[in-house]
Amino acid sequence: MTDYRKTDEAIAALTPEQFRVTQQNGTERPGTGPLLNNKEPGIYVDIVSGEPLFASSDKYESGCGWPSFTKPIANVTELRDTSHGMIRTEVRSAYGDSHLGHVFEDGPLDRGGLRYCINSASLRFVPRAEMESLGYGAYLDQVEDVA
Repeated sequence: MTDYRKTDEAIAALTPEQFRVTQQNGTERPGTGPLLNNKEPGIYVDIVSGEPLFASSDKYESGCGWPSFTKPIANVTELRDTSHGMIRTEVRSAYGDSHLGHVFEDGPLDRGGLRYCINSASLRFVPRAEMESLGYGAYLDQVEDVA
């Protein structure tokens, strides 16, 4: 198993927006994240720790303004969030402890009914063609083949 963890170097490399979202529980403005409309096959990993989080095969267009997924490909931490006068379930990376977004129960019923609403600023996309060489080969079976 790879050692996924938060390091001072990884934190120092974050943009101000990535730092605000992942380390200060921020939320990027809807419709502004660079990965929102990404349709390439691959996986999404924690921008801080590199731990695998979501597969492109589980990404869908929810219309909410943030990348949405039906399920994670690895363990994530879910916490009760009562900020902003709402009760929600926050999603954090298990090893890097980065704030990723929230999970809601309004996703596609035929795919489990969950919508993981995730900030682009918390993610790094790894294209399918690079997964093996970057150490993510174990997840290739969860990503659709290149057409």
